Amino acid sequence: MPVKPTKAMVLAAGFGLRMRPLTDKMPKPMVPVAGQPLLDHVLDKLGRAGVTEAVVNVHYLPDQIINHVASRQHPRVTISDERDQVLGTGGGVVKALPLLGDAPFFHVNSDTLWIDGVRSNLTRLAENFDPERMDILLLMAPTATSIGYGGRGDYGMLPDGALRKRKEKEVVPFVYAGAAIISPSIFADAPKGEFSLTRMFDRANEQERLFGLRLDGVWMHVGTPDAVHAAEEAFLESVA
Repeated sequence: MPVKPTKAMVLAAGFGLRMRPLTDKMPKPMVPVAGQPLLDHVLDKLGRAGVTEAVVNVHYLPDQIINHVASRQHPRVTISDERDQVLGTGGGVVKALPLLGDAPFFHVNSDTLWIDGVRSNLTRLAENFDPERMDILLLMAPTATSIGYGGRGDYGMLPDGALRKRKEKEVVPFVYAGAAIISPSIFADAPKGEFSLTRMFDRANEQERLFGLRLDGVWMHVGTPDAVHAAEEAFLESVA
């Protein structure tokens, strides 16, 4: 049976070093694109997908984010405060697990940005997440049609959606788009303190429980100030 996550984890604790000077006095999730902060683009999508509570972690310039989301109701936002520690993308999730509960949850990077196709990609993720077969389902963007991405990709994908991690010097057709559904059980014996979430991806991959879903629409890699302009142009074209 598909799942319908009502909770989400939104990663918003990074320093945004590659976005300087925009992030000298502003956390990256607050950088505006097409008239609203990156964080609001993500939270709006989660709300439309049925999420009622989003856990947002903060570290760098945390008060700007805390104040910005204080009055939001759709979804409601709970803050996971990491200002006194650096936990990484994996450690941040482990700290927030008591707030996320025992059911599979959406996991979204606050700086990911995409234009949905005919249907919501988060809704499609929920419809395709099968807890019997998978621990993690990643939203995968085709590198060939992504905006602002120039890397070698992250994974190859089999016809059934099973993912195969890119080998060194290999080029693969899909890049992780920064949105996923994750079963909290994968963190049962996770490391303490700081670690990368990719460790959990690798563990699920080794157990053949890491799957992907091809993004329907256009994904934008907003990693630098120049990429903000390219993303805004794509948004304007999408509503023209």
